Amino acid sequence: MMKRATGIAVIGAVLVVLILAMSVYTVDQRKAAIKFQLGEVIDVQTEPGLYFLVPLMQNVKLFDTRIQTLEAREPERFITSENRNVLVDSFVKWRVVDVRQYYVSVRGDSLQAESRISQTVNDALRAEFAKRTVHDVVSGERDQIMRTVAERVDADLRRIGVAVIDVRLKRVDFVPEISSNVYDRMNSERKRVANELRATGQAEGEKIKADADRQRQVIVAEAFGRNPEFFSFYRSMEAYRSSLRSKGDVMVLDPSSDFFKYLKNPGRGKSSAP
Repeated sequence: MMKRATGIAVIGAVLVVLILAMSVYTVDQRKAAIKFQLGEVIDVQTEPGLYFLVPLMQNVKLFDTRIQTLEAREPERFITSENRNVLVDSFVKWRVVDVRQYYVSVRGDSLQAESRISQTVNDALRAEFAKRTVHDVVSGERDQIMRTVAERVDADLRRIGVAVIDVRLKRVDFVPEISSNVYDRMNSERKRVANELRATGQAEGEKIKADADRQRQVIVAEAFGRNPEFFSFYRSMEAYRSSLRSKGDVMVLDPSSDFFKYLKNPGRGKSSAP
């Protein structure tokens, strides 16, 4: 009898421990909980702590309330106000803020929630891109687009218990056929600018050269005017250089020719000593 009583006591203690274990649950700061009774929502716990329920009649489901990141599986194609196609790669930061509404709207299914978020973000981006040019969406108004889309999407998704923290555009690219055309136009434009700069440089070079030649002629003319004998000597030197430019040049001249007068008498023109 003692053994039987001891066994019953042990079984009873085990049952009590099991019932207590089934009656207690915890909610930490990263989660929120919904308590159900026979399938009906009867309570929501959003504060961390220790909570109790009635086993078999009640059950609890926990939901992650941390910030989640939803990245686009592949870039989406949008059309700008110029009817140009661009490929947009984006991501969204979101979190559950109303657990009861989140459960009612998407049954607490994160995949359903992300599908709704993706569709809402794409619709908002499509509307914003349709208002702007390629330059605006690539650089000019990119920050404004993200702020506007984030506000619009957040206001819409609050109805399913979700808050959108941020929307970011990771990359905005031209579609391949447009990228090729843009590259060709950029290349042509760069060549045009280079040709203009080259032509401007050549014109400036010719101007500088002509000015230098003019100054040279003025200087030489002034020198010739002051010393006619120097002018004659200079002209002879120029003739020598022009006639004997190449090593293979051959000239047949009379030694008494005026062509050699400065070679025969380099001191010509100097005033003789008294």
